[in-house]
Amino acid sequence: MKHQIQTEAAPRAIGPYSQAIKIGNTVYFSGQIPLHPETMALVSDDFAAQAEQVFNNLEAVSKAAGGGLEAIVKLTIYLTDMASFPVVNTTMTRFFQPPYPARTTVQVSALPKAAQIEIDAVMVIG
Repeated sequence: MKHQIQTEAAPRAIGPYSQAIKIGNTVYFSGQIPLHPETMALVSDDFAAQAEQVFNNLEAVSKAAGGGLEAIVKLTIYLTDMASFPVVNTTMTRFFQPPYPARTTVQVSALPKAAQIEIDAVMVIG
């Protein structure tokens, strides 16, 4: 049976989807963009600030699902500019400890709300 994960500590869904869905001990996250949970606006035009907000949002959803960032096993990162990749690596080291999650990073032409980064995840808890 699937269970919807919802928290006010992360941005509300901006379409017909859930922040995350939990099935058994696996949680599938929808993509998080750098929206501030209260204002639902992009936190900044600065890429580093956007990356940090995305990881904060992922952390909020992971806690709402009964886990934490350490339980995330897979990330998919979408960037509008691969030149930002080193900033992603630096930011990740502030939020994750080894062993790091598996990860895929791809460049896309555009993201919702003109964000520069979006990340989805898979988490296994328990």
